[in-house]
Amino acid sequence: MSNIELIATSTFGLEAVVKREVENLGYTDTKVENGKVTFKGDERAIAKTNLWLRSADRVLLKIGEFKATSFDELFEKTKALPWDKWITEDGKFTVTGKSIKSELYSVPDCQSIVKKAVVEKLKEKYKKEWFEETGPEFTIQVALLKDKATLTIDTSGVGLHKRGYREKALEAPLKETLAASMIQLSFWNKDRILYDPFCGSGTIAIEAAMIGKNIAPGLGRNFASEDWPMIGKDVWKEERVSALKAIDQETQLHIKASDIDKRAIEVAKENAFEAGVDDCIDFYVKDALDVNIKDQYGVIISNPPYGERLGEKPEIEILYKGLGKKLRALDTWSIYILTSEEGFEKLYGKKSDKRRKLYNGRIKVDYYQYYGPRPPKA
Repeated sequence: MSNIELIATSTFGLEAVVKREVENLGYTDTKVENGKVTFKGDERAIAKTNLWLRSADRVLLKIGEFKATSFDELFEKTKALPWDKWITEDGKFTVTGKSIKSELYSVPDCQSIVKKAVVEKLKEKYKKEWFEETGPEFTIQVALLKDKATLTIDTSGVGLHKRGYREKALEAPLKETLAASMIQLSFWNKDRILYDPFCGSGTIAIEAAMIGKNIAPGLGRNFASEDWPMIGKDVWKEERVSALKAIDQETQLHIKASDIDKRAIEVAKENAFEAGVDDCIDFYVKDALDVNIKDQYGVIISNPPYGERLGEKPEIEILYKGLGKKLRALDTWSIYILTSEEGFEKLYGKKSDKRRKLYNGRIKVDYYQYYGPRPPKA
């Protein structure tokens, strides 16, 4: 197995979470930049990281990086890269691109140049002039930033937030990768109570259950690189078997989730069943302001409605004031709220212990964190 360079991309603000996940999988030679974590591994790392990364958007195979300020330079340096090591003779490949603050600002032209360069490389390797492109899929990306070109192949296919369990979703759903990050940024662990009073289609509760049971988030889906001969079917099979064996069948979780919308709860239950964690979560229909919380210690993680997402602003303000009045009384609980409402702390009635800027899709949001005391040891 060779030493290759991989990039786990992420939403801005979650790079540290993704880095920790990558290192927990055993890949410690990491480099963090805006929106990505670069690390080294072997071909097996492609399978392992795709199956296990909860907060990353996708895993890219880095083929090369160089400076390019002309199309000739882009063509020659792209052609010199080892595309023939990965792309099969019958491989179907497309080229995507982006350019920021670079001399080569025309993305379509850059895509066309890279496509031609890769084809020329493959002609040399396979000694033929025309390729059928009926085999495995390879999506190449040329990313130009300040005249530095980074060439990658996407190993994931559809984004890693597509776990496969959320066949049904409500309006403005929370991405699974962001929900997993919210949990990992909290004080929750599998021995503590977790409650989401605005659960919607159940994403936060389901992701928490998968974390608590150590279920690899990618077990229920396929990946583009599963068909790549360079990795091999056996490696994928071995990693899937290993992930199945790693599931914690013994731990009893204490996760509760509610929503005022009966239809939302029905969808959440179906999604939890698809994820294999329906026996780990208690779902019920309830207005968040009417919930009676009796446990002394616990963690609330929630993504309540906000102006740009749902509802009208006056309604949202009334909701947040009521929420603050209710949750402030839970002084032994740790509370985590994700919202785009700039005046949230004022409406809630308390300044957060920590505030982290994130993105829910294209909506800028803040993750407000209120820390409760540690529960006493049993």
